[in-house]
Amino acid sequence: MSQNNQVNLINSVKENRPRLALTLGDPAGIGPEVILKALADKEISQKYDVTVVGNGDLLAQTYRKLNLTENFAPLANPDDLLVSDVQLDGKIQGKIISGIGNAASGAASFAYMENAIAQTLAGKFDGIVTGPIAKSAWKAAGYNYPGQTELLAEKSGVERFGMLFVARSPHTGWTLRALLATTHIPLRQVADTLTPQLLTQKLDLLVECLEKDFGIENGRIAIAGLNPHSGEQGQLGHEEQDWLIPWLQQERQNRPQLQLDGPIPPDTMWVKPGQAWYGNSLVQQNPADGYLALYHDQGLIPVKLMAFDRAVNTSIGLPFVRTSPDHGTAFDIAGKGIADATSMKAAIDLAAELVSQRLAKKN
Repeated sequence: MSQNNQVNLINSVKENRPRLALTLGDPAGIGPEVILKALADKEISQKYDVTVVGNGDLLAQTYRKLNLTENFAPLANPDDLLVSDVQLDGKIQGKIISGIGNAASGAASFAYMENAIAQTLAGKFDGIVTGPIAKSAWKAAGYNYPGQTELLAEKSGVERFGMLFVARSPHTGWTLRALLATTHIPLRQVADTLTPQLLTQKLDLLVECLEKDFGIENGRIAIAGLNPHSGEQGQLGHEEQDWLIPWLQQERQNRPQLQLDGPIPPDTMWVKPGQAWYGNSLVQQNPADGYLALYHDQGLIPVKLMAFDRAVNTSIGLPFVRTSPDHGTAFDIAGKGIADATSMKAAIDLAAELVSQRLAKKN
């Protein structure tokens, strides 16, 4: 979809603008800062209906603190924002310290997420943009989830879900879409976790997402191998020969309308996306519409090399849109006024684009 089409799509549903919940994330991290910077941009604040879900007092404290730094980036005044105030126990709020993730900050960010999910499922919002959280802080607070995606899926009552990373190149306008087959698990567990059934589920999700959210039907999808050189005919690992190649052959028969490439050696799968991201001719590069990586780092190392400040984590398979900036809490720079809000802006823009796409289909 071209940039002009994206603008036209959003403008066509102005009378029913995307209603987005924006969670603060871990209040000890850079979430509040990048939110204040993102919402200072009139291209965002005037185009979408955005409600910040978090603790209003903590947001105001961040605003006052940042105004005392040598920070020259514009900041939205919390008094001018829509805020769904999530009240925290006084003992919890008193233990939240900028730059230090702990049980208190974990409890706060978890409360913001629960509140945003409940309001979205109740129909108040069309989608959620989540600020970054620290999994260690959640665990310290007694919440044992691998990440926000799993909490979103549980509260939504869905079992089919995935983490799709989306980024639009500032050089060529090409959009990278990379789905992870497995996410936050130890590397030693990846080979045992991957199965034909799991990959079919992830492929289903990717195909549905391309059609529903990006308007791409009968697309081209590139699928990575697991082992170096995709196993090199069993010399460097047996998973490809044992089940991955037979699975892919069966999927090609089941989905003749799709072009399924693979299994592509992991070290070369990202060459064409890299060329499409930085190059001048998309026709020559002929990149795929979507990329299916088999584990976390296989997908996210190249994504972050290309688009660290632009990539957006998108949860697919949920009954609503959810996006998040592809960066962490950055406790080491929290409160210093130097955090980059580019990825947060991209997350808000993408959430609005996906919501608009869905609203347009309903009308």
